[in-house]
Amino acid sequence: MAKSPAKPTAAKSKPKAKTGPKPAPVIPRQPGVERRKNHPLRAQNGYMRVILTHKVDKLGGPGDLVKVRPGYARNYLIPQGLATFATPHNVRMVEKHRERLRQLEEAKRADLQNLAAQIAQRSISIEANANAEGHLYGSVTAAMIATALRAENLPVEEENVRMEAPIRELGLYTIPLSLGLEVTTEIKLWVVPTHTDEVPAS
Repeated sequence: MAKSPAKPTAAKSKPKAKTGPKPAPVIPRQPGVERRKNHPLRAQNGYMRVILTHKVDKLGGPGDLVKVRPGYARNYLIPQGLATFATPHNVRMVEKHRERLRQLEEAKRADLQNLAAQIAQRSISIEANANAEGHLYGSVTAAMIATALRAENLPVEEENVRMEAPIRELGLYTIPLSLGLEVTTEIKLWVVPTHTDEVPAS
């Protein structure tokens, strides 16, 4: 019996590979090269710049950008935690911090100028024991003046009162005050005899 011819079978087609964007080639980082924002600024003329994190005598205070010898920075300032590398990122952070401090200082100066204007329009009085000639048995001090001002809701501390010497006589005085940030004013002070309720002998 003759065999029937075999039916041709369809050749299996291979699955097509998916096409898409080719991944970007990975460029190996060169040894010793860091990201630019974290890379210390190069030394110039034998010096490098660092940002102080603490006060260093004869150099500066926290946040100051200073030039030092590379060896001094790497062997002392940075290991001791007194400074950090002046990378572009750190420099920008310091500049933003300084701008914030400047804004706060301007706001505080405005408050002090307002306080100075209030004080200049006021006067205070302090009672003191005195003899018939007006000489005090004690004296009126800067601390007493500051206390009297605070009692009038005028926030002034003893160190703000600029007196050449304590007051030792009754009378009217003009007392200079330095409130800080180069803001100054004056307060009028009456030194009056202590009031007593004693009834004079008849």
